Amino acid sequence: MKPYPVATELLAPVLWAAMPRAVGSAPFLTHFLPGRGRTENHPREVTGIEDFDWEEYYVWGPGSPKEYERLKKHQPSYRDRFELMAIERDVVSEWMLFGGEDIAAHVRRKSDGKEFYLGLAELKTVDRRSPSYQLLDDYAVFFTNYR
Repeated sequence: MKPYPVATELLAPVLWAAMPRAVGSAPFLTHFLPGRGRTENHPREVTGIEDFDWEEYYVWGPGSPKEYERLKKHQPSYRDRFELMAIERDVVSEWMLFGGEDIAAHVRRKSDGKEFYLGLAELKTVDRRSPSYQLLDDYAVFFTNYR
């Protein structure tokens, strides 16, 4: 049995070929994201890999837990569960850690339906058995180390 899903096998040559180039370059994005919108290969439910940039003050710093709870009602949290609606190029959002470099994930928070654009490299699938789990993980590792 192969250790990675088929989707990861298909992405691996693209990742290796793109390493000398910047991750945000058009050739890399064209291979990774050939079109806009949702496909059947996208994961359905995603969450944050780790705390989002705005949360660091509250998760690791001296921020007030009460204020953190208040802000999480209006801002995305890494603990939220989101429906991945689409992945898009050329979208920059205040919620993206690497805005302008990362691919944007258009997500809808499951608890209240609020929509956000988050960095694809900051997300993971909720279902570890999903074929997209390894694909997103590979992208996040590649993006973080080779951008």
